[in-house]
Amino acid sequence: MQHKVIDAEDVVIRFAGDSGDGMQLTGTLFANTSAVFGNSLSTFPDYPAEIRAPKGTVSGVSGFQVHIGSRKVNTPGDYCDMLVAMNPAALKANAKWVSRTGLVLVNSDAFDEASLRKAGFSTDDPFAEAGVSDRNIIVAPITELTKESLAGTGLDQQSVLKCKNMFTLGMACYIYSRPLDYVYGYIASKFSKKHPEMVEPNRKVVTDGFNYAAAIQAVPNIYKVAPAPLEKGTYRNITGNQALAWGLMAASEKSGLKLFCGSYPITPATAILEELALHKGLGVKTMQTEDEIAGICTAIGAAFAGRLAVTTTSGPGLSLKSEALGLAVMTELPLVVVDVQRAGPCTGMPTKTEQTDLNEALYGRNGECPIPVIAAHSPAHCFDAAFMVAKIALERMTPVLLLSEGFLGNGSEPWRVPSMASYPEIKPRIAEASDEPFRPFERDAETLARRWAVPGTPGLEHRVGGLEKQHSGALSTDPDNHELMVSERAGKVAKVADMIPPVKVDGPAKGRLLVVGWGGTFGHILSAVEKAREEGLEVSFAHFDFINPLPANTEEVLSGFDRILVCELNSGQFASWLRSTHPAHEYLQCNKVQGQTFLVHEILSSIKNAL
Repeated sequence: MQHKVIDAEDVVIRFAGDSGDGMQLTGTLFANTSAVFGNSLSTFPDYPAEIRAPKGTVSGVSGFQVHIGSRKVNTPGDYCDMLVAMNPAALKANAKWVSRTGLVLVNSDAFDEASLRKAGFSTDDPFAEAGVSDRNIIVAPITELTKESLAGTGLDQQSVLKCKNMFTLGMACYIYSRPLDYVYGYIASKFSKKHPEMVEPNRKVVTDGFNYAAAIQAVPNIYKVAPAPLEKGTYRNITGNQALAWGLMAASEKSGLKLFCGSYPITPATAILEELALHKGLGVKTMQTEDEIAGICTAIGAAFAGRLAVTTTSGPGLSLKSEALGLAVMTELPLVVVDVQRAGPCTGMPTKTEQTDLNEALYGRNGECPIPVIAAHSPAHCFDAAFMVAKIALERMTPVLLLSEGFLGNGSEPWRVPSMASYPEIKPRIAEASDEPFRPFERDAETLARRWAVPGTPGLEHRVGGLEKQHSGALSTDPDNHELMVSERAGKVAKVADMIPPVKVDGPAKGRLLVVGWGGTFGHILSAVEKAREEGLEVSFAHFDFINPLPANTEEVLSGFDRILVCELNSGQFASWLRSTHPAHEYLQCNKVQGQTFLVHEILSSIKNAL
């Protein structure tokens, strides 16, 4: 059948189904296909918070949203142009995200009476009850069509049913004019060695899904999204967790130090440990420890031994690491601590994203215990952020905390593979053997960083531990010495400001309103500011990647505006930090604590109210 072809600047597709329906894989393959095609994109995997939620219930729905465009895409999108709902629960959980002109594709074989009731529908018309009966709806018997597609292949019933997501992927690829070459290549690479008998059936079911969508009248239109004009270079689609791991490995190469990561698995940070474990050939050593405390303590031991030491975690794990993090501050050893934030407190909602660990990062240790805090702002930026925190840790002899978020760690975007020649050198402050008495806490006059004595170096024997010491390394309870050392450790962190770039203002340097953000709010705020300008509003935007210390020009930037609107996924933690560090300004707040990212229109509404 000939369908009308519409050229679209951008589209948003949301795949949703039971946690066993393969929606994460389907969404990832669709995103990677689009990346290879040349589109700009942003993704948002939305996992169920329960490990084994009852099948067919709303709490067990797994979603994957992908926003593709022919121009720069900053967010996964507010509302979707197509919702794929593999069962009634997926429809009930996600109907609110379908745009007014959106398309809904459902697997009709899953919409029986028992499934409707299990999902919480009270009538036999789920589309009306979900409020989408006025949308374009494609009701396809996907389960039966998958069975027909794979009849005679010799696959057992369970294997056949697992392929219905691939049939759906084929339909989506037709509707949005995606070539199937990448999908075919993925199938071949996944199955060729261990399960070659699965290659042809999977190729067939994807192709049959594509052809089925081409043949039915229910598909109203098909859409073409042209490649985006990207800067020349080699690109790949990358998640934030993967980019972060690679950034740490790049820092290891630049510093000439072997990388060690000691961590305990925790959602959503585990993928960093898993990625690093794949690269033993690059000299990376990883250790999956028995708990969070052991994870950071093994990393501190590796730092003492002269390695680039890393530990990764999420909110509850950061709480457990706090005492050992104080030990790293007191011993003044270089350590990278990565916190991929999730919804809390305590266990909270493990798979949902938030920015609620900022206060813990700034203050969550006993005593006067400041450390540098940096935040990544996009999946691709996780690479640069990881490289930078390693550089700070190694050159300034301090633990550094890198804040990521579940949205960034699991989300993906195209990443231009950089030339490492363009990245700066990393020069660890390693002490050399000397006949002079070694004073382990004697400091560089400019940076206040001490020297790093690797065990086994003749003449550099010294004592480490959590007790206060003099510059000579001798234990001390002298009040004046303690105050001096506290002041010097704080001064060392403050002097990190000379390593970091100034904060940039997008828009006029002076005006009525400056919108401020940090971390993963970057794309959403930028999109909202751009929309505000399209409506004739005068607004500027400044995003802070460096939290402690703040960039040296922060006061200059803030002073140029009558009001400052701080947007963050918490109750106002960064706004409070700015009030304490730069009090002479009026701060307004745009906050959200729902385990979900901002919607662009939410920030736009706050901008209008502020003006």
